Amino acid sequence: MKRIDLNCDLGESFGAWRMGDDPELLALVSSANIACGFHAGDPTIMQRTVAEAAARGVAIGAHVSLPDLQGFGRREMAVTPAEVHAMTRYQLGALYAFARAAGVAVAHVKPHGALYNMAARDRVMADAIATAVRTFDPTLRLFGLAGSALLDAGRTVQLDVVSEAFADRRYRADGSLLPRSEPGAVIADDAEATAQALGMVTAGQVTAVGGGVVQLQADTLCLHGDGAHAVAFARALRDALTQAGLRIAAPGAA
Repeated sequence: MKRIDLNCDLGESFGAWRMGDDPELLALVSSANIACGFHAGDPTIMQRTVAEAAARGVAIGAHVSLPDLQGFGRREMAVTPAEVHAMTRYQLGALYAFARAAGVAVAHVKPHGALYNMAARDRVMADAIATAVRTFDPTLRLFGLAGSALLDAGRTVQLDVVSEAFADRRYRADGSLLPRSEPGAVIADDAEATAQALGMVTAGQVTAVGGGVVQLQADTLCLHGDGAHAVAFARALRDALTQAGLRIAAPGAA
């Protein structure tokens, strides 16, 4: 049976401010990308999210970001590769502490927002992240945009890489994501997003903005936990994938 991972960005609350319905989403996904305090999350939120993911048997990953709480990590910053390397290590170490205390492993790393997009196109930034992951723990998997520089960087340092596709984002003809600053970048219609996801998983392709077909590999599908209908969409997408004969499982799961 063909399998697909469903990953979701979680643990993005901060202090008294709440983002998303993490417990409900953890019942529907197979991998959790947990915010490490740079774009969202705080020590208490991280600890709780790790515990909730562990209780559900959901694979735990570090969602590393640029240090941008106010902009939710979605603003590009003028940072050096050395700074990106150190930031990645720092955030990995924070999540590792909570995972170790909970008796579970960190399974993967996925950059967030602007850092994700920078690493997708900039091989130097991608190398900084991949090297930081490799030197921290060579057994970690590296999640990145399908066809991106980040996956190439991960392969170069012999990490297991996981090719990611987005159910609710529109694509440009070069395989990159349409920036959120442009109209229609996020697919609001659940049926349309589900149909796009099925096409990426079963046929390995997606229709780009303006027409044309982009070929891509989809090992994992990203769900965003911060939308108003995130839980309903996650449930509908999981049901559609299951009905299509796919098994929902994290990379490397038995």
